[in-house]
Amino acid sequence: MTDAGLFRLSVPKRYGGYETSVRTMLDVSAAVAEADGGTSWIVTLTNVCNWLVGLMSQEAQDEVFGADPDARVSGVLAPTAETRKVDGGYRVSGKWYYNSGSHQCTWAVMGIPITDGDGNVVDQGCALIPRSDLAFEDTWFVAGMRSSGSNCFIADDVFVPDHRIISVPPAIGGTYPTPHTDEVLYRSALVPVLALVLIGPQLGMGRAALDFVVDKAAKKPISYTFFGSQKDSTAFQLQVAEASRLIDTAHLHAYRAAADIDDAAARGEYPDYLVRARVRSDTGYVAECITHAIDILLSAHGAGSFAETSPLQRTWRDSATAARHAIVSPAVSFEAYGKALLGVDEPITPMI
Repeated sequence: MTDAGLFRLSVPKRYGGYETSVRTMLDVSAAVAEADGGTSWIVTLTNVCNWLVGLMSQEAQDEVFGADPDARVSGVLAPTAETRKVDGGYRVSGKWYYNSGSHQCTWAVMGIPITDGDGNVVDQGCALIPRSDLAFEDTWFVAGMRSSGSNCFIADDVFVPDHRIISVPPAIGGTYPTPHTDEVLYRSALVPVLALVLIGPQLGMGRAALDFVVDKAAKKPISYTFFGSQKDSTAFQLQVAEASRLIDTAHLHAYRAAADIDDAAARGEYPDYLVRARVRSDTGYVAECITHAIDILLSAHGAGSFAETSPLQRTWRDSATAARHAIVSPAVSFEAYGKALLGVDEPITPMI
């Protein structure tokens, strides 16, 4: 994948990257996911974390991409750490679980509390830390997305200079440290990008599941019926049609949301709160559509779906696991969008 340039999608052209778009990131993630969901998750998370570096200071970008245009950055935004202010930066200690691509990354973007000289938390940020400064704990023992290698990184009093820290609240509003404000990709809205890219793998897994079931239908009978071929059954035809329709619906919503992000960035505008909330809602809806479609396809294909030799069961496990990512969560996303539509000023998450 490195040789194919799949980790350069969101690296600035200044460093030999492709500096593409959110739509392109979705399409590449989906294509990889047709073969393996967990591998696609690594491509997805690496590219979005590389994109985060593109929002940071010039000095930080030079350290990462100037040294290696094929740098691979992992990340966890939850501030599960402690920090101590020192001259020129912070001393950071903590543990961060679920670093997707932990085996392959060269840097990591880790959520931290930003403290003042007295130890009081005054802000929330992300710290860019070399992989060589972090210890590793093998903790990823899960039902799905196994190949994503989403393990735990540990920092023990690691120094992080100020230029490798980004404040999260201004970034949520569209204020980034990068001096390259002419670069369209790095004007994209923070949370919509972080959320939407996570359903790129779902699009590919949905397509893969549908293709597998359709391909097998002509030669697979329906047990305990007179149907020697699934494709001759009206009930089976209806199930396949419904699953296909759900997968198409997922693509339409995903691409509309990508256009919301890409078009606003091209215009040099930051999407308003309602549009950003709709992208969160679209993200959750895509995951809901794909997981429902795969459930239908499992039933249509039959109990053989769950054989360890069947790729369908792995697609099901990977999709179901990825769909439960906290930022993808349909319930939270739908509520946030509903409140925005109705003008209800009771925020349930800052991640909009």
